[in-house]
Parts: sequence; structure tokens; C-alpha cells
Amino acid sequence: MNRRSGSARIAEVIRQALDDGHVVDIEGLGTFRPNSDGFDFEPEDRPRIFLAYVREDVEAVRRLYKDLKRLGYRPWMDEEELLPGQNWPRAIDRAIEVCDFFIPCFSSRAVLKKGVFQSELRYALECASRLPLDDVYLIPVRLDDCVLPHRIESLLQHVDLFPSWNEGLVQIQKTVDRELVRRRREQLPLAS
Repeated sequence: MNRRSGSARIAEVIRQALDDGHVVDIEGLGTFRPNSDGFDFEPEDRPRIFLAYVREDVEAVRRLYKDLKRLGYRPWMDEEELLPGQNWPRAIDRAIEVCDFFIPCFSSRAVLKKGVFQSELRYALECASRLPLDDVYLIPVRLDDCVLPHRIESLLQHVDLFPSWNEGLVQIQKTVDRELVRRRREQLPLAS
């Protein structure tokens, strides 16, 4: 099947589902809802937030994932998003490339451990290097009283989720929301 016929088949399936009264949600694109004139389309505009962590911190990061989702964001956590059989290294790289924000979750365990977390952090720093200097992309989070890597500590303000988880979560929310407002303002055409 060629690309054009594949696209036509997908459009046909979506149209049939809408005609049958179903809501069609396409991750990363938006939601189609049937109405009397055909359908309404609501684009997906919730910010995507990648969560990087070490396995030993999975419980705290799962809590952060749920809290960010409750706040109306689209957090990305490997345990929640990766599908069986999926090429996980490529899926993770892609998720980092397209996310609006990257939150590395540092802990006493994470700063000492070699492996995927460090690789994700390096890749996110590479992605950040291509963004305008004023863009907030990396939001380092400390899960405990660990010492941040010098490169992170010397360049970026961090958020502590201890001793008060809720205060730290408010800081993350404030940062994301302010940055989204700033980005939207910059995208508006200048008045003449």
C-alpha cells in the first residue's frame, strides 16, 4: 500500500467512526467530535513534558506524572507511553525531540548512576542548544537533597520537590505556564 492510499484509508476510518457517532482522539494531533454539520476538531495544545529518571525513583516520578496530568499537561514517562515491541531507544529520542519541556528528576541515586538517564540528559542538552537562548526547556527537579551536576547547577535554576512536594509542583506549574504565555506572545504578529 502506498502512502497516499494509506492516508486515504485512515481518513475513511476516521470518517466512518464519526458517522457512527464516535469521538476520535489522535495522540499529538487532537480530537474529532461528531456534530450535526459533520465534525468539530479540537487541536491538541497541552504542553508535552518529558520525565527523565532512574528506575530507583520510579514511585516519585510516577507521582509527578499523575500530578502533571491532573494539571492538564501531557507528561511523557516511558512506563506509561512505550508500547510492547516498540523500538524504545528511538521512541525516547523522538519524545525528547518533540517535547515542550524536559524535566530531569535528580536524586542521590540518579547523579551517581551511569546509563539511560545520563544519556537522555545529554540528548536533551543537545536539543536545548538548538533553541533560542531565552526559551525555558530544561526544568531540573531534585527529589532529595542531592548535589546537581556542575553543568546543570551553573546554568539553570532548579525546583525542589522536598521538603514540600506541593510547593515544588506549584513552581513547575508556574514555570511551564509563564513560558507558554511568553512563547505565544512571541508568536503573535507585531501591530503596525
